[in-house]
Amino acid sequence: MNNKEKIKVLHVTGAMNRAGTETMLMNIFRSINRDKVQFDFISYGRGDADYDEEIRDLGGQVIKLSKPDSVKQIYKIIKKYGPYDVVHSHTLFHCGIANLAALLAGVKIRIAHAHTTLDNNNGLVRKLYINTMRLMISTFSTSLLACSNGAGSYLFGDSKLSSDKYAYFPNIIDFSKFLQIQKTEVKKFKLEQGLGNSIVIGHIGRFIEAKNHRFLLEVMKDVLKKAPTSKLLLVGDGDLRKDIEELSKQEGIYDSIRFVGLRDDVSTMLHSMDLFVFPSLYEGLGLVLLEAQASGIPCIVSEAIQPEADLNIDLVSTLTLAGGSKTWAAEIIDRVGKKEKDINKITSGFNSSGYSLLGGISRLMSIYNPNEGETYEKDVSRLL
Repeated sequence: MNNKEKIKVLHVTGAMNRAGTETMLMNIFRSINRDKVQFDFISYGRGDADYDEEIRDLGGQVIKLSKPDSVKQIYKIIKKYGPYDVVHSHTLFHCGIANLAALLAGVKIRIAHAHTTLDNNNGLVRKLYINTMRLMISTFSTSLLACSNGAGSYLFGDSKLSSDKYAYFPNIIDFSKFLQIQKTEVKKFKLEQGLGNSIVIGHIGRFIEAKNHRFLLEVMKDVLKKAPTSKLLLVGDGDLRKDIEELSKQEGIYDSIRFVGLRDDVSTMLHSMDLFVFPSLYEGLGLVLLEAQASGIPCIVSEAIQPEADLNIDLVSTLTLAGGSKTWAAEIIDRVGKKEKDINKITSGFNSSGYSLLGGISRLMSIYNPNEGETYEKDVSRLL
């Protein structure tokens, strides 16, 4: 590939909805010089996903596939829409299948990217599958990336963390848009939701088992015993939303909860909160936790949250889920009113942790085009 050619990258994803990995990819796509780099996406979601229209507006293609385990189908897609310089897979153990297809199609750069840390199925068949797919990933990938070492260990195996192929790749976030409070928008939202001067405890995430909303309701019940006017702000959607709404009614706390669904004004949501609570059962990293710290909000998280997500600016408190809801409620009450207002301190935390947008894009482009690595490091501005 010479310097004048456009780099063509095919991302393999589940569906481009508003979740951590997908949001990170969109942060990158919006920021790069699309005259020099093209992103296309293989998606296994049947209907239109949240970001599909924007991807097309930015010049990318969204290619829907019905058989995620079909090497032949992925191979045909690469041949039809390529040639691609890079195939970048984000689909857990399926990455091995995607990268085998990429190898057969002649793609030189084949990346497997780890974004999560746990699987609840420990049966023999599952273990055999994991071992087989790890071997495929290792064999057919040229790079192994992970948003945390915990995620890397889970997808690739502990031994691969010392491999020359492996690299810790911090999630890229355009944190600058979360630094400043949009007071008018925050005031309008809080008025609409009847939040008033209440303590607002917030959570952003899909309604799935991993996010542990049931435990969050238990915590809220204990918070209300100490601060009866508090409100719980739940942002997101998912298969379990109706179940959680019904459970909150059964527990008698529905009126203290605001279910606001999917939102694209995440900064407004975060700045409406006094605290951010993240009791996940497992997480690869937790992009929204970075966004919460960028907003200066105290964060209370479970032990499942990877340590790389803590910017070390005194905003993150880690509690065990086994400690129980009363312990979490006490910590929430104790952390009220302790927002971080020093923008320089927050910015320094992001830069020193490697999460800055410019630095992240520079590292990524060096992986996509290793022959130009030094050039990208010295002149990342030409990609923006």
